Amino acid sequence: TFYYLVVGIGGGAITAIAGFAAATYLRGIDWIAIPTSVAGSVDAAIGGKTGANLDYGKNLVGSFHSPRTVLIDHSWFATLSDRDFAAGLAEVVKCGFISDYKILNLVQEDEINYSELIRRAVKVKAEVVSKDFRESRLREILNYGHTLGHAIEKDSKYKLRHGEAVSIGMVFAAELSKDLAGLDSDAVELHRELLNRFNLPIKYPRNRWKSLATLLLQDKKVKQDKLRFIGISRIGKPVWLEDVLSSQLAIVYERIAK
Repeated sequence: TFYYLVVGIGGGAITAIAGFAAATYLRGIDWIAIPTSVAGSVDAAIGGKTGANLDYGKNLVGSFHSPRTVLIDHSWFATLSDRDFAAGLAEVVKCGFISDYKILNLVQEDEINYSELIRRAVKVKAEVVSKDFRESRLREILNYGHTLGHAIEKDSKYKLRHGEAVSIGMVFAAELSKDLAGLDSDAVELHRELLNRFNLPIKYPRNRWKSLATLLLQDKKVKQDKLRFIGISRIGKPVWLEDVLSSQLAIVYERIAK
């Protein structure tokens, strides 16, 4: 008797492809994720989403197939560039804004406990996914900052890291939340302060809005050409922003453009 097992060792793209291979071979075999990046550890390897990007857009080929286990060894992170390490932290900060405010406290300390940060971020995602594996509703909160972020990634021809694009997307989502969900201005400014702390980008060129607006309509959360965003009404309280007008988005984008 043979036991088939796929082991994915690498960044988020590697573990996602490994999981997709496991999902499709013999209609599904076991796999293990061993992420070697911060982004892979707190995002890509957690939650069972597997697959790959296509030229047309993000995550268009894939399957839901959870790994048997995820092994996170922080010693891998020593191999990362400062840029890649910081890009991964964008997903950690996101977890702080949508769920665990203690993450936001931890990232402001003089001596940051990265192990605790990653543990908390993994816990946030795992708890959400356990309640909504196939993203029927609740799991969408994990897309905070991702709607515009995915459009920015594609517009940059993937020269920006995923976390860098999400960083800009979170500032945009916060500004949109201020207008549509009553988010306090101090909370919006906190986005900029914390992301700046890790030298993450928070602005994108003003002249790219027309391209981004087109790309937004390709997002998987668009229903009948109606734009939907995840926002927050306060830290730790996600809200769904439905049927957002393109004119409103353009106004908000002006505030985060350079």
